[in-house]
Amino acid sequence: MTRFEFPAGVLGLAQGDIASWPAQAVVNAANSRLAGGGGVDGVIHRAAGPKLPHACRKIIAERGEVSAGQAAITPGFDMIAQHIIHAVGPIWRGGRYGEPEALASAYRTSLELCHIHGILTVAFPALSCGAYGYPVELAAPVALGELSHAVRKGLVREAWMVLFSEQAYETWLGIARQIL
Repeated sequence: MTRFEFPAGVLGLAQGDIASWPAQAVVNAANSRLAGGGGVDGVIHRAAGPKLPHACRKIIAERGEVSAGQAAITPGFDMIAQHIIHAVGPIWRGGRYGEPEALASAYRTSLELCHIHGILTVAFPALSCGAYGYPVELAAPVALGELSHAVRKGLVREAWMVLFSEQAYETWLGIARQIL
């Protein structure tokens, strides 16, 4: 676990299970239908329990699919976190189709939802870096830039990148040390 301290708060990196991270909100690497799936999405859906799919279907019925770069919020249900922010990152297509902007927007929109809902501590996975194929060496600077900006601005007090594997943690930490 590594913490980068700023006057208004902390940006942290840790290796662990995001579904059990002790934050007010966790961010889910969601698909546009908020339908659950594999990876982080599946872990969070299982941890939240049977009420989450109903809440997600209600959001889709009210506003339609959540496009890449956007996010929606639900209760955390059976999780430690009181809230789940479902952020939809872009599918990597070589970087020429607005992927960096959509990825930044997914982080930024999630952080804005934290601010709107009075959430002071939030944990993020590496959005789009799994099944969506976004290269970590390109995603990490975007993510860390958005998180550090939000902490400096006071949108949240603590923003954490919670990475599942030790290898992912070490990769993100190396990038963080270069840019923070």
